[in-house]
Amino acid sequence: MTIKAVSELQPGVKLTKDVHTPLGGLLLQKGKVILPRDLEVLRAFQVEQVYIEVNDIDKSKVPTIKTAGKKPALIFSESSANSENEEAVTRKNQPLHEEYDKTLALVKSCYQSAITGDLRIYEIRTQLESMLKQLTDYHILKFMPRMTSRHDYRYHNAVLCSLSSYKLAQWIGLPQKDWLQVAFAGLLHDIGNAKIDPLILNKPSKLTPEESEEMRRHTTYGYQILKNVPALNEGVRLAALQHHEKVDGSGYPLRLNGTKIHTYARIVAVTDIYHAMTLDKFYRRAQSPYVVLEQIQSEAFGKLDPLIVQTFVIKVTSFHNGTKVRLSNNDVGEIVFTDKSHPTRPMVSVSGQIINLMQQRQLFIEEVIY
Repeated sequence: MTIKAVSELQPGVKLTKDVHTPLGGLLLQKGKVILPRDLEVLRAFQVEQVYIEVNDIDKSKVPTIKTAGKKPALIFSESSANSENEEAVTRKNQPLHEEYDKTLALVKSCYQSAITGDLRIYEIRTQLESMLKQLTDYHILKFMPRMTSRHDYRYHNAVLCSLSSYKLAQWIGLPQKDWLQVAFAGLLHDIGNAKIDPLILNKPSKLTPEESEEMRRHTTYGYQILKNVPALNEGVRLAALQHHEKVDGSGYPLRLNGTKIHTYARIVAVTDIYHAMTLDKFYRRAQSPYVVLEQIQSEAFGKLDPLIVQTFVIKVTSFHNGTKVRLSNNDVGEIVFTDKSHPTRPMVSVSGQIINLMQQRQLFIEEVIY
């Protein structure tokens, strides 16, 4: 082990001690093999020296360097690597997409028959369990349904809320017996919309006060539809009734405060807002997931359960360094460092330049590519 000045470092050396930011945050972990983008990060944080291994460098871990004139240029077969990565992701996610599509079709059918009380709940449960078996391939910020339509927005929202609520239940430490019921809560939280006039439900312009009041009744309609359905616990029914309640008592339909809102409803409130804003609607285009997460964070003050929001934002933005993203100006780069205090605004390397999204507030991540 030896100390080496960052100005003298070459790609391929291995760190023997953790490297921290001036404020104490972990920048690079012990044992990491330094790549060119890591050198950029170290310089951006003005790190002067690091501890490295003195053994011979493993050349297989270092990108080849070609000298063009006096300026070295890194040689990456990027198009080939990107293609391989995209194909691997597609192959990996195919079973999840198949189960997602089956669940979507079943939810559409059940919405149409909900008014008569025929929810086919055991068929839904079987399909929901089949989809949840593929959960390891589901990342909330990365997953995109294969086909979306604004006409099917509510059905997509239901299935996505089911997947995300199941994960969120795990993340906040709910007992395993609750996980499937929370998935049901996400899937059926808007089932009351089946009783809303489609002309109001799909109206592209602003609703009248009377129409808005009718829309709000979807929560009570949902509870009425679910109250006698077997295989569901009371938390699922209360999620349908309470997912628009706010912890400060300003929500609807009962203006409950935080202590009286069921945990399932507080979970679904977060995932519902996230997916509602990141899907296309009749009257609004889908928004950037990172922008939505920042809006959800601001909503947490007095509106949403702050612990659930904090857990959700930190977990869904926990990408490893090197994750490829597209910025709002269409530049494509890689995440090189994420400060846990500001998880929606990491540092991104674009064409050799470090962009600190904490400082450049006009930019944000538009899409996680892989």
